[in-house]
Amino acid sequence: MKRIILMVVRCIVFVPFWFYQIKKYGNTEKYSEEEAFTFVHRLMGKICRAGRVEIDAKGMEQLPKENGYILFSNHQGLFDSLVFFKTHERPFGIVIKKEMSNVFFVKDIIRLVRGIYIDRDDIRQSMSVIKQMAKEVKSGRNYLIFPEGTRSKNGNVPGEFKAGTFKSATKAKCPIVPVAIMNSFYPFDSGSVKKVKVYVRYLTPIYYEEYQGMKTPEIAKMVEDRVREAICRTKEEEGNAIL
Repeated sequence: MKRIILMVVRCIVFVPFWFYQIKKYGNTEKYSEEEAFTFVHRLMGKICRAGRVEIDAKGMEQLPKENGYILFSNHQGLFDSLVFFKTHERPFGIVIKKEMSNVFFVKDIIRLVRGIYIDRDDIRQSMSVIKQMAKEVKSGRNYLIFPEGTRSKNGNVPGEFKAGTFKSATKAKCPIVPVAIMNSFYPFDSGSVKKVKVYVRYLTPIYYEEYQGMKTPEIAKMVEDRVREAICRTKEEEGNAIL
């Protein structure tokens, strides 16, 4: 919360205009997804600088050249989505828990990027979201989903990746892009405003030919293992910088 206050204070002159822009680009009938996402991408760079957050991103060159893939990332905290809005240069939708649908500012950003809310306690609604997501990915949209279902309480140690979220990929027969994020729990959840570096590693895509025939629990485990390996590798490379 302290860092959010810092961001607002340091950008107070621009905040009213930014809110106006967020509302404006949220008009899906008037503005394209590309126009809306370009605005969000640029905005997140300014917000990160104001909040004293540096993002070390690698692996973007490995992203599939064609749209129509799903990013599967570990989940650490409220800052996670900002990491992707700042580092991923192409538009993507996001699947987020329904509890966030009434959160000030968050709901406006989700509408702007054409995101989907999922009710983890409603199996029928969850399956409907999975089907919608698969259909849109087939048509060329990209998506981000956090397969842990909820943020980890153990810092840079991921939780179990839930198999059900991978049904979206198997239905779409699309590339799966594992992503490892580190230190993302710190900016909004630590209560500190000291400068921090957040790490994101886009990993080698897993194409349908590699996972076809596998069951979703097997796919979930494979993706989880690759994310854990990337976190361990980055810890070895960066040392004490990984909190």
